[in-house]
Amino acid sequence: MRTYRIAEAARLLGVSDDTVRRWVDQGTLSAAGGSPARIAGDVLAARAVDIAHAADDPNDVLSSARNRFTGLVTRVQIDGVMAQVDIQSGPHRVVSLMSAEAVRELGLEPGSLAVAVVKATTVIVETPRD
Repeated sequence: MRTYRIAEAARLLGVSDDTVRRWVDQGTLSAAGGSPARIAGDVLAARAVDIAHAADDPNDVLSSARNRFTGLVTRVQIDGVMAQVDIQSGPHRVVSLMSAEAVRELGLEPGSLAVAVVKATTVIVETPRD
């Protein structure tokens, strides 16, 4: 089982090192003794699921798409008839290419609330080399 240092765990959970240390001290997150303390991958994954929360979806729609990322538009780049829109959803950056007309109709600009809906038939999974 892979283990993670406090700083790695904090980065993966999107919190500070101090928060991870506090969780370990409070018993919310278990760490193996030793110096430096290490957290087992399965324990870290369970904590990630526990604290995961997405911003409320502002749309009241039914959809078959399960991958919905609510976030803030951070960048809109229009070039002729096409545009690139960047959305920051928690730690995730989602980039969409769409028509400039769609950007204007949706009123997308930095700071706009938006939901990126992803429906794909292929998901690629990678792991780091050890």
